[in-house]
Amino acid sequence: MSGEELVCVLDGATHGTADARASALRDWMTKIESVANSDKIRIRAEVTKQLQALGDVRLEKVEVRIEAGGKWALSLVSGEAEKDEQTVTPWDVEGGEDGINYAKLVDQFGSTAIDSDLLARFERLTGRKPHPWLRRGYFFSHRDFNLILDAYEQKKPFYLYTGRGPSSDSLHFGHTIPFLFTKWLQDVFDVPLVIQMTDDEKYLWKGMTIEQSQHYLRENAKDIIAIGFDVTKTFIFSNYAYMGHLYPTVLRIQKAVTGSQVKGIFGFVDSDNIGKFSFPAIQAAPSFPSAFPILFNGRTDMQCLIPCAIDQDPYFRMTRDVAPRLGQLKPALIHSKFFPALQGHKTKMSASVGTSAVFLTDTPKQIANKINRHAFSGGRETVEEHRRLGANVEVDVSFQYLTFFLDDDEKLEDIRQKYASGALLTGEVKKLLIAELTRRVEAHQQARSQVTDGVVDAFMAVRPLTF
Repeated sequence: MSGEELVCVLDGATHGTADARASALRDWMTKIESVANSDKIRIRAEVTKQLQALGDVRLEKVEVRIEAGGKWALSLVSGEAEKDEQTVTPWDVEGGEDGINYAKLVDQFGSTAIDSDLLARFERLTGRKPHPWLRRGYFFSHRDFNLILDAYEQKKPFYLYTGRGPSSDSLHFGHTIPFLFTKWLQDVFDVPLVIQMTDDEKYLWKGMTIEQSQHYLRENAKDIIAIGFDVTKTFIFSNYAYMGHLYPTVLRIQKAVTGSQVKGIFGFVDSDNIGKFSFPAIQAAPSFPSAFPILFNGRTDMQCLIPCAIDQDPYFRMTRDVAPRLGQLKPALIHSKFFPALQGHKTKMSASVGTSAVFLTDTPKQIANKINRHAFSGGRETVEEHRRLGANVEVDVSFQYLTFFLDDDEKLEDIRQKYASGALLTGEVKKLLIAELTRRVEAHQQARSQVTDGVVDAFMAVRPLTF
């Protein structure tokens, strides 16, 4: 071809799916006369593979550039951050003025909203009322959860997978959400569970030393175990320690995913260390039973269900794309909303910002101080105005926390009505929350005191699980 650069621009509104992008690319390349047929065939195959790997993720624009010598480049532009004024990635969560728009995330990520029909089927098959977090919409989106229900109905084995990136001495309440929900799922379905501790991730992203990450791992494992998991059905593993078992599966995933795909999915740039480029395959690997030959007695026919916050979805979109090429079942996912920071619903609770979080090591005095001083209020500026107008319960952090931790639907609705009408004051709602959080923290601390290093070792031992 001559020295000019050829550019194909695919508008996201017109070409919103992988198939539509691939079709438009084919039509554009058919018309090109300045590129040798052999190069056109090769470039089209390579670019199409990249586009298919992206799936139907929403993009504002896709640019394909063909340069002299048969070189090509793929550029992806997402307009979501500008339009929504929200950022949701595995490393950064920030909402717009109205907080996180979860309906747009479902649309952007291409997942499926959990609806009443799915919950009715769950209750019919399991004989259990859906968890309050399902009923109240905090676990709001899924990928193939219906297939997990099929497996349960057909008595086919499956397993659960969740994880934690150890970055502090203690978990906070936001960290406990996926573990509490996973514990409930394990009890309902009576299935094995693997918990990945991504000690390597914190070294790559957070500048943490390997020694620090190992210390935090042990401390966080004690918090997780104290939630009440069954040691005969639960395996907690460090990526450092288990990598020898995990590596064959990691390697197959690494071979199936290109650097361009990883850049497109995760936004990595050339200046990022190569450990970041390889890490997605490590988080993906536990989605496949081949990663646990001893735990599952060599079985490779078990589907995986991953309860996680919606910001982790990019890892598993990639995983689901490569699964058929590796002869593996696609993992199913069930997504949660974020547990808001004390300062409000625009972002999530963070271990790195102490005043944004209530930790499981906090004393009753610390809990009361954090809620009274830092919990964003939806109440009015004066008592008179509050009695007249009532609180905005949608932005009030104390009420939102109660919706996570009060199991009694009728009691919660009574609080909501009274607070929204002005009958309850902000201080009274905060007092209710302080009592509930204090009760939960004290119960957790008592359970954690029984978790010895020997108990941690038992959960982390590589051995067959019961299922």
